[in-house]
Amino acid sequence: LIRLAASDPDQAAGLLERRWGLMLSSEEKNWTWAVIGKQAAQKLQNNASSYFARVERDSDLSDDLLTWKVRAALRQGQWHQVLDATAAMGSAARKDPAWTYWRARALLATAGMDDGLRLQAQDLLRGIASVRGFYEQLALEELGQTISVPVGPLPLSASEKTAATGNPGLQRALHAIRLGLRPEGNREWNYTTNLHTPGGMNDRELLAAADLACQRQVWDRCINTSERTKAVIDFEQRFPMPLRETVVRRASSIGLDPAYVYGLIRQESRFIMDARSGVGASGLMQVMPATARWTARKIGLTDFQPHQITDKETNVAIGTGYLKLVLDDFGGSMPLAAAAYNAGPGRSRRWREGPLLEGAIWAENVPFQETRDYVKKVLSNTTNYAAILS
Repeated sequence: LIRLAASDPDQAAGLLERRWGLMLSSEEKNWTWAVIGKQAAQKLQNNASSYFARVERDSDLSDDLLTWKVRAALRQGQWHQVLDATAAMGSAARKDPAWTYWRARALLATAGMDDGLRLQAQDLLRGIASVRGFYEQLALEELGQTISVPVGPLPLSASEKTAATGNPGLQRALHAIRLGLRPEGNREWNYTTNLHTPGGMNDRELLAAADLACQRQVWDRCINTSERTKAVIDFEQRFPMPLRETVVRRASSIGLDPAYVYGLIRQESRFIMDARSGVGASGLMQVMPATARWTARKIGLTDFQPHQITDKETNVAIGTGYLKLVLDDFGGSMPLAAAAYNAGPGRSRRWREGPLLEGAIWAENVPFQETRDYVKKVLSNTTNYAAILS
């Protein structure tokens, strides 16, 4: 039944209902209904939540199945199912900002006149509210708070900067990256910051290491290292804006929000100028060769040559041009356009079919994990860049 559900959830459900249900234990039956529900949810079938509703005991399910029960319930507005599924999750999953947020939303949706449930929801939202990620930002908005640039840490002292500059591991890493040995350099950098001393570098040491990477314009190490600080957030390190004049000028000239462009570049390439993916996407905005040729014709770059895709100005021009075309095609929807940029417009169109959904619910139901995470990170980045630019 589980194998069949992967290709035809409805047929598997029919066989379970008519024939095999009586031969399975209660736990086996609950698990099988949940797997059928998950497969239906990944196919964005509107009956997925009805299959999950056949589960008589959520405690029989894994956290993975419970998260898909939440997604299916969100698509259909089944807030009580969201409550049941999040209550059955293990402690680690319950602490995940995504499921904390949706549990709080479910409590608010079902509270009615119960002030106790509303207070419980507010406590959950306050527990995750910050600028650190997609759901943390949504929690801030739900609480009516403005998303703004947080107060930065105290400036680095000369001795802290000197310690980072003189660190042999960081110097080896930067030297390897300069030689073009980026994977080896990244491993050396990560070992030095994370593992060389027990527990890794403390927040101030991480800020100093990130500052060193920023000064050398090794933007991916700058961002990744700064993101590891626990008690402080340095927005200038976490959300750098290389080529600011170029990006803002080009985006503004075609009616694109520069914050959206920066949010996408940060996720696509971490501002590595010569980045190249395993499937052939190149440059800051990770443009595929065929897409580059098509977009160049659309935006009037008649003399475009394939080798120009790694040129900074050309890459930004083609990348923003393509993003604008996609955004217009999806009626200005940033979530849909981001998904299209990552997984292709055809998939994004198919995923748009079905009930009208708020952006966060739609994003959480994207079937591909890579694209689902991508969309949420691009939107989160965009929100923070908007705070910086404004």
